[in-house]
Amino acid sequence: MADSPLFASKKCPVCLQWSTWQQQPDDRCEHCGNLLDPQAEKSAIAREELANQKMPSVILMEISPDDGPVKRFFKTIVRGGQLAFAAILSFIMWVVAAVAG
Repeated sequence: MADSPLFASKKCPVCLQWSTWQQQPDDRCEHCGNLLDPQAEKSAIAREELANQKMPSVILMEISPDDGPVKRFFKTIVRGGQLAFAAILSFIMWVVAAVAG
């Protein structure tokens, strides 16, 4: 008995019969074939869509090769300011974490 794996079961919300459940969002009832946890599948689909969305470039301003020299100059200055701000903020957070222990 020590080598036997643990099994989970879940009651089907449709037919109210117990089925083996591997705790996956696409697990189906052994009796009627419906999803054992329909909310988990919806949540998994929503998480996957969220992960596939392109993140906005809030961190650093993008400098495209199509920009003119003046525009690239000012974007470089803004990017340097963003990097300096992030460095100062990171240092402050490090000091607070170091003082806190």
